[in-house]
Amino acid sequence: MHLDQRWIGGAPRALLPNSWRWPFVVAFLFIATAAHAGPRVAVTIKPLHSLVSAVMTGVAKPHLIVRGAGSPHAYALKPSDAAALNAADIVFWVGPELETFLIKPLAGLDGKTRAVALMKAPGVDILETRMGLDWSGAGQPRANAAHAAHDHPAQNDDPAHAHLHGDDPHVWLDPRNAAAMANAVAGRLAEIDPSNAALYAENRDRLVQSLAALETRLAERLAPVRGKPFLVYHDAYAYFERRFGLQATAAISRTEGRAPGARRVARLRRLITEKDIRCVFVEPQFEPRLARVIIEGTKARLAELDPLAAARPAGPDLYVELVEAMAGAMLGCLGQD
Repeated sequence: MHLDQRWIGGAPRALLPNSWRWPFVVAFLFIATAAHAGPRVAVTIKPLHSLVSAVMTGVAKPHLIVRGAGSPHAYALKPSDAAALNAADIVFWVGPELETFLIKPLAGLDGKTRAVALMKAPGVDILETRMGLDWSGAGQPRANAAHAAHDHPAQNDDPAHAHLHGDDPHVWLDPRNAAAMANAVAGRLAEIDPSNAALYAENRDRLVQSLAALETRLAERLAPVRGKPFLVYHDAYAYFERRFGLQATAAISRTEGRAPGARRVARLRRLITEKDIRCVFVEPQFEPRLARVIIEGTKARLAELDPLAAARPAGPDLYVELVEAMAGAMLGCLGQD
């Protein structure tokens, strides 16, 4: 048996037969690569995952928790998700106002895992959840100054800490909020992975520029349908409406996942006629049968909006695709008259 006298990683190759040499080298390189891998990151929903993925481009890929058409309010964690949470250095979520399923799992993690509620990031404007049947004049932005971005050990995120003050948690549907969240993501990643801080900042800057261009582009596209009334399935679109000058009149369901009673259905039918509403937007997460009943005999038609981009492949491009698709759906329905 021929023995090579050269060294591998500090060990003399004289101890290694030629047939063993390549497996040893591969294992050595794997260990070296793992030692320099990026941080382990978990993200709850696709729109946030897209923003985090864009900031982490060239470093690592974050783990997505809520997949498919699952609701972030009542999602059931899979074993792979629980494992990803346990292994994560940092978890990005909107906050307890949205991902209620995650409050207890985060509370059970050790103190090394940080949970960052991006709804509380600096620069994110918060809208109050709209009340009543007719929303005319509602949904004005409320400053988030009292909630400086705070990341903290995950065990602090318990139900008592989940201060639900009627804030609308669908913050990502405003591109300016998305830019603020991207900035917070880059900052938090730089804190736990300073060796890649420059790359995070570069990726963030590129993403923020893309979001600004997206806002300009959609503002021009949606201008023809500003002021036209419409119904939504539930109150998820106020941020998008506020940014682009749109105004929903009411929601079919006051609470996500809970069907309205007969009295509300009758009032919605009257509202469609009184306001000459031509579009009722449903969501793929919910059965549209009730919406069909509400528009029956009226001039209104159904169209679909998906604030979670359930059918789209996850990745750094998803956020822009999501917002573009929402604008296209609104323009396609509201622009028919």
